[in-house]
Amino acid sequence: MKVETICENREFRRLYARGKSYVTPLIVVYVLKNRQKQVRMGITTTKKVGNAVKRSRCRRVIREAFRAVAGEIPPGWTFVLVARVKTAFVKSGQVERDLRHCLVKAGLLQPAKKSPAKVPAGEEKEERLQAEPRATETEAPT
Repeated sequence: MKVETICENREFRRLYARGKSYVTPLIVVYVLKNRQKQVRMGITTTKKVGNAVKRSRCRRVIREAFRAVAGEIPPGWTFVLVARVKTAFVKSGQVERDLRHCLVKAGLLQPAKKSPAKVPAGEEKEERLQAEPRATETEAPT
């Protein structure tokens, strides 16, 4: 899916004023429904994040995380993604996880189904043995 980029200041201001925000330690997501049949996205990194190198890294990481999620987003939504100070020091997978969390809270993505945790074969047997009481321990000899 093609994602249109927001470039104009008035569009950013409109999302800050009218959009709903979702916050995580790595990213802030502003979401607003648009009348177009496409997904629109803008990225903001402030000087609080760091120097130009760190701000550029934040934008690259956020762009990559959004690219991974963009195919699952229904058309007709506009996003502004704001980098936070921690964003400069993490990988795109962590930002993608936080972005998915925000989009699930916004109702735009379905929550991921958790698969049952796999327990190594040896540990499963040990747990079962510990759970079953022995006859000698529970019953007093008569």
